[in-house]
Amino acid sequence: MTSTPFPDRDTIASKLASSEEQEKSYVSLLMENAAQDENVIDGLHRHLNNAASAPFLNTLKLESLGKWIGGAAPARLQIRLMEAAKSSQHPAYAAFRSGLSRSGGLERAYPPAVI
Repeated sequence: MTSTPFPDRDTIASKLASSEEQEKSYVSLLMENAAQDENVIDGLHRHLNNAASAPFLNTLKLESLGKWIGGAAPARLQIRLMEAAKSSQHPAYAAFRSGLSRSGGLERAYPPAVI
């Protein structure tokens, strides 16, 4: 018998799809625990894939998700978030990547070197 991770990627994807404060708090709590990093990234990929296959693409919602998660995620997740955002050229991923870039999370986590 194999155990499934809790929470699973579908649960996290549904939390990311919602813009309610309670759902954001749940995802923020998951991001604080390093053991949940794989689940969070898998859920993000699931959410982005669902958005890419949806009949209507809500780029503003994806951009605001990128901006929020970039600001809320700890430094250890910033590179993985950017890798997820760059994993496809679909407009859904581009909208998420735009919000993620605007959040400045990657620059805060890894400031540019002063030469």
